[in-house]
Amino acid sequence: MNILVCDDDQEIVEAIRIYLENEGYRVLKASDGVEALQVIEAQPVHLIIMDIMMPRMDGLRATLKIREEANIPIIMLSAKSEDTDKIIGLNMGADDYVTKPFNPLELIARVKSQLRRYTTLGSLETRSNVYQTGGLMIDDESKQVTVDGEEVRFTPVQYKILRLLTANAGRVFSIDEIYNNVWEENAYGADNTPTIAIYSPCLLILFSTAVTTQFSQRLSKKINIISNRSGFTV
Repeated sequence: MNILVCDDDQEIVEAIRIYLENEGYRVLKASDGVEALQVIEAQPVHLIIMDIMMPRMDGLRATLKIREEANIPIIMLSAKSEDTDKIIGLNMGADDYVTKPFNPLELIARVKSQLRRYTTLGSLETRSNVYQTGGLMIDDESKQVTVDGEEVRFTPVQYKILRLLTANAGRVFSIDEIYNNVWEENAYGADNTPTIAIYSPCLLILFSTAVTTQFSQRLSKKINIISNRSGFTV
């Protein structure tokens, strides 16, 4: 997932970047509200950490602009700790408010909390290029897979299989259909090809732990059917 960190203090930006990247997030940077709007326009952003006091355009005005177009979670950063300042930030459209100095681990926890809400209840699930079931979310535009807001990496083939099954939950695919949809070719000699190898332990663990029990059972049935037809066992 892409997280935009917007602050004119580059030391703070760099510290936040280190913690976020350690959690598997991709970090985008901006030093003021104008740059933040440009970044959001240029590529997908799933959460914003926004300082309030910045040159050219402050965080409050940038938040108002963002809220005209998007429902991206925004966590405000500010040295102002008065309740009135927090209320103003939240009323302007922020989803959370963190005062400086802050505990980086607490900030990461707040990031994960906001992403869980966004991917489960927010606008992501209404986009045609986003597939979701339980805590699993596939953003086909950015080719990112997340489980409860945390990114999980797959090979290109694994990703295509995962997208195919998630976008068609409840449907059983034959070997021919998988080849046609993933490799875009006919399944010649499929009986002698380790088709089921694409279901790596990582992929199976993801489904068994990250999605609903009902969907996991359906996936198991699909794998068994495909395995029986191809002559391979998982």
